[in-house]
Amino acid sequence: MAKIKSVKASSAQLRIIAGRWRGRKLPVANLPSLRPTGDRIRETLFNWLMGDIVGARVLDLFSGAGSLGLESLSRGAAALTLIEQHPTAVKQLQQNLELLDASSSAVLIQSDAVRWLQQGAEQPFDLVFIDPPFSENLWQASFEGLETGGYLTAGSAIYIECERERTLQIPDNWQLFRQKRAGQVCFSLYYRH
Repeated sequence: MAKIKSVKASSAQLRIIAGRWRGRKLPVANLPSLRPTGDRIRETLFNWLMGDIVGARVLDLFSGAGSLGLESLSRGAAALTLIEQHPTAVKQLQQNLELLDASSSAVLIQSDAVRWLQQGAEQPFDLVFIDPPFSENLWQASFEGLETGGYLTAGSAIYIECERERTLQIPDNWQLFRQKRAGQVCFSLYYRH
């Protein structure tokens, strides 16, 4: 495998909260649009998901720093697919996967997430993270792509992060399990029925 040039990282770091990489700090690409999910939100989310992580197939759309996907792998997910469009973020994700020796259980795809969803799923996912750049309003297109592309099973867990004041049209067969607000962010966990 070709050696990847090191990405200039910001002073920000991502800390894995629990699992096999507990306490590991990873560099985050220096991008103004990158907004890794904070420790407190991740702690709450993964408490909600406690029984659903081990052995799960996970899709992290709009991966960014990979905070949600990497945390799920650390906690026992079987497989992770990371979708990220920005080349600098992709390089940093690749470096972090190598640092964690996680390349065998993770697939990193550089693509526009909404366009990628249009190709249809080879296999559905047990857990999907949807945390797009807030300014780009990509939630509805993501919901539609997941539903029409066969990416979800009955019982799939879907995590959504958005601005506190944003109203989303959630598919009728997604049932809200938990929702919380932290600062200007609203985060929700749904299960598909």
